[in-house]
Parts: sequence; C-alpha cells; structure tokens
Amino acid sequence: MFMGTGSDVGKSLIVAGLARAFANKGLRVRPFKPQNMSNNAAVTADGGEIGRAQALQARAARVPPTVHMNPILLKPETTTGAQVIVQGQRQASMNAREYFRNRQNYMHACLESFHKVTEAADLVLVEGAGSPGEINLREGDLANMGFAEAADLPAVLIGDIHRGGVIASIVGTFDILPSLDRARLKAFIINKFHGDPELFSEGRTFLETRTATPCVGIVPHFDAARSLPAEDAVALEEMATTTQNGIRISVLRLPRIANFDDLDPLRLEPGVTLTFVQPGQPIPADTRLVIIPGSKSTISDLAALRREGWDIDLLAHVRRGGLVLGLCGGYQMLGTSISDPQGLEGAAGSVPGLGLLKVETTLLPDKTLTRAAGTHVQTGMALEGYEIHLGTTGGQDCERPFALLDGRPDGATSASGQVMGSYLHGCFTSDGFRSKFLTSLGIPSSEKRFEETVDRVLDALAAHLEANLDLPLLLSLARDL
Repeated sequence: MFMGTGSDVGKSLIVAGLARAFANKGLRVRPFKPQNMSNNAAVTADGGEIGRAQALQARAARVPPTVHMNPILLKPETTTGAQVIVQGQRQASMNAREYFRNRQNYMHACLESFHKVTEAADLVLVEGAGSPGEINLREGDLANMGFAEAADLPAVLIGDIHRGGVIASIVGTFDILPSLDRARLKAFIINKFHGDPELFSEGRTFLETRTATPCVGIVPHFDAARSLPAEDAVALEEMATTTQNGIRISVLRLPRIANFDDLDPLRLEPGVTLTFVQPGQPIPADTRLVIIPGSKSTISDLAALRREGWDIDLLAHVRRGGLVLGLCGGYQMLGTSISDPQGLEGAAGSVPGLGLLKVETTLLPDKTLTRAAGTHVQTGMALEGYEIHLGTTGGQDCERPFALLDGRPDGATSASGQVMGSYLHGCFTSDGFRSKFLTSLGIPSSEKRFEETVDRVLDALAAHLEANLDLPLLLSLARDL
C-alpha cells in the first residue's frame, strides 16, 4: 500500500507508473483504492463509477477498470457533504459528520472488493488517501492504516520534496503513528526531486537511519505528467491558461466542477489557448468557444455562475457571434429550467436556467451510468465517451441533437447553431471528431492521437520509475495473501 505524507505528493502517479512497469514485466497487476474523494469519475465496463485515477491506473496495468478497484467514492456536493458511491452505485448523500459516524460500516465492501481484485492478480498496488499522519481520523479509517490493518498490508510512504520539508514530514509521519501502524511502514520514496539527487544523499542517509527503513529511491520530477488526466480540481489553478498562441476556448471554473478531464485533449492542442476562467474573472472577450463543464451540484453551481456575472458575459458572447458548449451539468444549465422535485440537490423546487437552449431538465434519483458511442451530427464524425448524470432533458432544441449515440439522440443545438449541449463526457478523446470540431471553429487541429499520447506517457513514466526506484525491493516488500 502506498501512502503519502500529505495530499498531492504523487501517490496516484507513482501507482500508475508502477502498474505499467510491472505489467511490462509480465505480471498481472491491479490497482486498488479503498476510499477516494473526487468529482472526476470514470464509468466502468461493469456499469458503475470509480475515481478517474483508478481508471488511469487500470489502463496503465492494461486491464479494464471495474467498480471493485475503488469501492468507496465520495463525490463532494457541498462544502460539508458528499454523495457516497459504494461499489460503483450511488447509495446516499451524507454530511461529513454523518459519514464519519457510519464509515466503518463500509469496511466490509472495501474488503470484499479488495479480495475480488486480488483473485485475478499477481500484484495489487493499493493507494491511500491524504495521509496516515491524520491520526484524528484513525478510528474507523478506511483510507489508510485502517484498511492496511484490516487487509494486513505493508506500506510504503511517499514524500514530496518539491514542496519543502520532506525530511520533517517523513520523520514526523513515522513518529506520530501508533507503534503497530508505524511497523507497517516498510520503506519510503522521495518524489518530485529537482536537480542532482546526490545533493540529497545526506538527507537520505539520515532518513534511513532515523526511520530504520530503506529508501526505495529518489524520483526526479516527471514533467510529462501534465499530459495525463488530473484527478484533483486543485490542478486547475495550476493550469489557468495552457498557451497564449492559439484561438481561445474558455472553461468556467465552477465550484463543484466535475469530470474536467473532458478538456485534457483540448489542453494539449497547440492551436488552442485553453483558459479556465476563475471566480472573480470575466469571460475573455476574445473567446471563440465557452465551455460550461460538468457539475456535481448543477443548481448550486448555476447560482454561483450567476453570482460571478458569467450569465451576462455569456449573453454578450453569443450576441458577438461566439459559441457555447455545455457538457452534462453545463448542458442542463443552458436550458430554460431545472426542476428538482425530490430535493436531490437541496430544497425541492425549480429554478430558471440560462435560457440559451429551449430545453427543460428534471433531476431524478436514478443515475445514468453508461458507455456510449455514435456520431456527431454536425461533422458526421464518430465519437465515444460515457454518461454519468442524474436527470433527463427534453424540449424543442432536442430536435437538433448534438450527437446520435447507439441509435438515440443526445443533447441539443440552438436554432442559430451557436449553443450546444451534450451529456457525453470524454467526447474530445475521439481524434477525428475533435479535429473536425476544432476546424469548424476556425481552429487548426494538430490531429494528435490523444489515446496514443496517454499510453506513450505511461510507458515513459514506467521507464522513469524503473530507472529511479528499486523495483525488486518493492516486490520483496509485498505480502502474499
């Protein structure tokens, strides 16, 4: 099990790279994360949803993702509450205190899924969440030492040297843990190193002596990781604008933005300047296309959009001849109304939408979770992706669908053709569609093959880790179950 001295130290990326490295050696590798918190979800072949990072790790291991690779997924809906997904299916919405009171009840599902994953594997790489040093969360813990104890797993601790204080964070984590938990830490990794690793030799020796555990290696910063899907919305603050040389596509940075990896293929296009419009900023006047992305809480994010004045900016943008695309929750916002008769997102009732599409949405408790493929109506190009949403949408503009998916219409287009909406996540990974769509906007496409790019980066990451980590040592630490 790979744990971190804190969040964002690189656990997900190291697990993905190791999955590819060990798979390249002929091992049957599977990723596993007992509890994840993310609004970036992936739809699995077995009809559920898991964290996007585990889907990427499964891809790295060259196996299809399953719901058992991430049995508990928490999808934040408010600042204090989240949707609880158990083995791929929505079970409840809880506030933080309610979940913490009841989380131990989900250990059975975690262990059941873990054993299903191990059945088909030579090696299972388990990822923790946050840090085991959060000892105030230890009782009933599913994410770190609580699960490691229940499954009897050895652990490796990862520290991020780039943020500073890595010696103190590693020593502090070892020192603060109860003795039985500390005994599970068998080694440590120094991640995101810049410069000459030999300059850290004294620090490495100190850590090995102080913790009485070996260092698996010092991993230099891997710049190409920016081409891989990010799991945490915190990453959006670091990629506000990707380039200044292309035609601008602006994405509204909603408070509960979800599945923002939809934009990754656009972010890598050299002809596109992809700008994430942050709260407090207007939509840039030179924007060609505005994308309203997915949302975990459509009605509250719509209210936030209005508070930012982006509704006024959108009207001005359309009057200037600009284009708008809403994806999933963003599509729902573009309509004339959103009804929530059962109070799934808060108080029951109905709110007016932006009115840029003549469609109405009703939120319903049954969640749509499906892979889908079909044709984009405007360009005639094949595209594929997945749907993951509550609610149904219908109305006059649905007579001009965005796509035909598995023989059924999806989405809507305004009579002017300037405003479009779709429930299909991941459509821009389809290279032919993305190229034609960008060309229709007057944006030259590089005709990059996105999926091939991701696989090349995973192979490069695997080689990077193999060159800097002691893989035989890691295998020797793994425990037979």
